[in-house]
Amino acid sequence: MSPQLIDLLITSLLDTLLMVGVASAIAVVIGIPLGVTLTVTARGNMLENQPVNHVLGAVINATRSVPFVILMVAIIPFTRLVAQTSIGTAAAIVPLSVAAIPFMARIAENAMREVDPGLITAARAMGASPMQIIRKVLLPEALPGLIAATIVTVVSLIGYSAMAGAIGGGGLGDLAIRYGYQRFQSDVMAAVVIVLIVLVQAIQSLGDRFVRRLSHR
Repeated sequence: MSPQLIDLLITSLLDTLLMVGVASAIAVVIGIPLGVTLTVTARGNMLENQPVNHVLGAVINATRSVPFVILMVAIIPFTRLVAQTSIGTAAAIVPLSVAAIPFMARIAENAMREVDPGLITAARAMGASPMQIIRKVLLPEALPGLIAATIVTVVSLIGYSAMAGAIGGGGLGDLAIRYGYQRFQSDVMAAVVIVLIVLVQAIQSLGDRFVRRLSHR
């Protein structure tokens, strides 16, 4: 590859990291509270509320069932409203976040379901309020699982961000389509694939190490 294409590869990698980083942060900030809500409002739990649980679960399931490429196109008006544009890195963050939030919520819910119910029962017996149980029992005990859920979400978003290139979303996917596919430059396509593989492997390895350290506590 020419020096110009190497510069484009570096710039595209940085754009991908920006998109994935911001979308992941939004998914964690919104998705984990949604996962907590799904957990505590389920049947038999401390804040049981079947209507809230069912409606929230239905919305999350509906959003998760839409393929990401279709989701990107379907919410273009919303993307324009939020980002003031429908193309580029800033615009791609919107559908990435919308796709990641319900994904994160469900995985976070599964992580919190693994917490020993006896710990919650003991905390309730000692007079802890629901919010205290959530902050001091549920979230700390589920932390390894929540970290693992975040890593899975980040890895999924890397794949989604590559798809975002199909509609001018920027990043490595856009580079692969514009140069590797449309201009038949196989070396660019190969370089993008290698960078994506290395990026996913690095994130997964670091995440796994972090989870193991937390689990040994």
